[in-house]
Amino acid sequence: MGNWIQTLITKLFDAKKERRVLMLGLDAAGKTTLLYQLKLGQVVHTIPTIGFNVEEVTYKSLNMTVWDVGGQEKLRPLWRHYFRGSDALIYVVDSADVDRLEMARDELHCILADAEFPQDACVLVYANKQDLPDAVKPKQLAEMLALPQMRGRSWYIQPCVATNADGLFEGMEQLFQAISKKK
Repeated sequence: MGNWIQTLITKLFDAKKERRVLMLGLDAAGKTTLLYQLKLGQVVHTIPTIGFNVEEVTYKSLNMTVWDVGGQEKLRPLWRHYFRGSDALIYVVDSADVDRLEMARDELHCILADAEFPQDACVLVYANKQDLPDAVKPKQLAEMLALPQMRGRSWYIQPCVATNADGLFEGMEQLFQAISKKK
């Protein structure tokens, strides 16, 4: 009986625990638009992020500090300074930028292979800009990003359009479920 009560109390307090979420992706993928759509529920006109944006975002009982770090080529080597202590990675991909999908794949796999990036961190890939005519569909994008080859890591790909919030909360639900399963 006492063991059951302890488990329940642990789950209740753990659900309210602050989680650190890192939001990365190439420049112009839509990271900042996505962040403020989640935070404010509206489109905020953005400029390229030089440095980072950090916001508190709550989804259900999940309180997250989301670090949106600039994706320009010169800033990518600095990403690793944000890895430690991350519970999840939200990786945003411009699904219509077909010419840079290979680069997006390589950067994602560099993040996940880095010794500083936690092995138990969940991965949510937002396949952004699905409203554009040449956007790669999520199933094909997952293959192009080599997501099925990732072993021992929880991942999910969600189609979305950050400018109108289409798909954002479905992705957050998947992230919520994945983080909730973590001990």
